[in-house]
Amino acid sequence: MAAPRQSGGEFVSAVILAAGSSSRMGRPKQLLALGDRPLLQHVVDEAVASKAGEVVVVLGHRAEEIAAAIEDRGSARVVVNDEHESGQGSSLRVGLAAVATHAGAAAVLLGDQPGVCSGLIDRVVEAFLAGEKPAARPVYGGDGGRRVAGHPVVLARSLWPRLTELDGDEGARGLLAEHPQWLLEVEVEGEPPADVDTLEDYRRTVAGREARV
Repeated sequence: MAAPRQSGGEFVSAVILAAGSSSRMGRPKQLLALGDRPLLQHVVDEAVASKAGEVVVVLGHRAEEIAAAIEDRGSARVVVNDEHESGQGSSLRVGLAAVATHAGAAAVLLGDQPGVCSGLIDRVVEAFLAGEKPAARPVYGGDGGRRVAGHPVVLARSLWPRLTELDGDEGARGLLAEHPQWLLEVEVEGEPPADVDTLEDYRRTVAGREARV
């Protein structure tokens, strides 16, 4: 089944999903210190520095506390998912509903991947705009090794109604797995930005950052 490409021109919003309760961490990972900023601040800063037309941050668990800690938001706006316990799908719906009405697509980012950079966001968005498919995402390991998909995932507005039907933590993954012909894969060198889900993940992220300084 074919999907229409997009509408709304080249205005692409960035949507950061950061509503989770950090159950595996035991404390809000959005607020963990990474350098001189909270972990979530790194993702917000890179999204604001990208060519996205706007940035929407979706919070949920302890939203007021986290929003207060992310003081330097630039042009980013915060929205709250009151049903965040139902999973990432609900946060995606809240984020997409909050973007500008003239946005033709949204670049979806995860708030627990502080290693994402504005250059990566721009690369995937530019590939999406130059292509003819309604979705795009970076893929790592194209040299013959195991290929790993990552974020941001850029989704044309034409796909958004289908995403409102998603349940739980599915996000857009299930829809794109069902319709691989809709997806443009952007080959990227190196390793994908790592998720910070556990204390060990956080320690590795801190150590990696310190090694680069």
